[in-house]
Amino acid sequence: MARKKKPEIKGLEITAYAAEGKSIAVLEDGKVLFVDNAIPGDVVNVRIVKNKKSWAEGKVTSIIQPSHKRIEPFCEHFGICGGCKWQMVPYEQQIAYKQQQVQDQLTRIGHIELPELQLISGSPKQQYYRNKLEFTFSKHRYRTYEEIADAGDTILPIQPALGFHAPGLFDKVVEINKCYLQNEPTNKLLAVLRKYTEKHNFQYYDYKAHTGWLRNAVIRVTRTGEVLINIVMQHENKQQRVALLEHLLSEIPEITTLHYTINPKVNDSIHDLEVHTYFGKGYIEETLEGFRFKISPKSFFQTNTYQAENLYRITRNFAGLSGKEVLYDLYCGTGSIGIFCSNNASKIIGIEVVADAVKDAKLNAANNNLTNCLFYAGDVANICTDDFFAEHGRPDVIITDPPRAGMHEKLIQQLLKMKAPKIVYVSCNPATQARDLQLLDEAYKVTRLQPVDMFPHTHHIENVALLELR
Repeated sequence: MARKKKPEIKGLEITAYAAEGKSIAVLEDGKVLFVDNAIPGDVVNVRIVKNKKSWAEGKVTSIIQPSHKRIEPFCEHFGICGGCKWQMVPYEQQIAYKQQQVQDQLTRIGHIELPELQLISGSPKQQYYRNKLEFTFSKHRYRTYEEIADAGDTILPIQPALGFHAPGLFDKVVEINKCYLQNEPTNKLLAVLRKYTEKHNFQYYDYKAHTGWLRNAVIRVTRTGEVLINIVMQHENKQQRVALLEHLLSEIPEITTLHYTINPKVNDSIHDLEVHTYFGKGYIEETLEGFRFKISPKSFFQTNTYQAENLYRITRNFAGLSGKEVLYDLYCGTGSIGIFCSNNASKIIGIEVVADAVKDAKLNAANNNLTNCLFYAGDVANICTDDFFAEHGRPDVIITDPPRAGMHEKLIQQLLKMKAPKIVYVSCNPATQARDLQLLDEAYKVTRLQPVDMFPHTHHIENVALLELR
């Protein structure tokens, strides 16, 4: 039986922006329709893909009349690879939408008294701003709807691809010729890898069958001019591996550190795997203000270095440090925020559940000759006991920078018990931040709010909140 074709609505006007990169139209019956790949002012044809009682979701099938706000996207892969979805929107408009997103989510979800939202801090660079990218080798290249339609009844041959995963498809990869997210030698690396692996018939990974050899290529580029590359393979093949790595070193002299990793697992995570250093010192270094940070293949580091300085300056400013405070840095990662604030506090206590990150944090403190920074691996609720406070002091200021899921409720209860005079909450998800601010509202009042755009041309937005004890 043929699958029932989903309904299409013609000539629909997009009226407003919604969260998560979607826009809004209103159907004749008053139902709200959330639409991808459209902006306010567009008149579009939309196919309904999800229809609920009070709302629906749709995909644009064609643009009848583009919004006057639209501009020409700069990348040939726009609309296909899934990244940089807002290239058709001027950057000034992007950050205006993001400002509104933060305001809406804090108000709609938090339901607490809030100060006026400060003007968003835009990224100083909108292209070539990332210091890390991960590309995927796949046996199966993503085919566009146009390609499939043009082929008709012809069976398209299987083709490999090196690029980014297609949105919503774990096994298909969009072939990337040029990416505007990261400085060279990134695009040069892609060209060299593609040409060499195709010439020697190296097998790309099949994500359904779990066969093949080449899986990922991770590249990090720093402002200091250092370049780290990690090639991830499904299994060891010394002859091919050595040949490939030597070829990269000969063709891309900018490489300062070259690694390889053997990953036989089903998933792509390498955090539980050994990374082998083939060439160089095994790490690269980046700077934030006057501080230097060691970045190894598994290290977490803010991916927009230029804007990370602005984010950390805002955080430090909100903390209002005088040089006498004991500052607790929760979810401290490799210690970057705490170290950034170290000249303005008497003591930094960093706590992070990932042990490897804590090791990097300690090395970063040592490399910057800091003696007032201490880092501990473990759960905050288990570490922050009365005995711990007796030894290190209760916090005058707490900085917390949790993942997108926000803070665990157990940690929030711990913060309420700790009663630090100030909490600076750095969030990469204003929705979960709003939920957490509501829980903290029984003891804290939000006194300052500052959105920060770390990822131009995407819907992602960071927000910094200052909470003061009531």
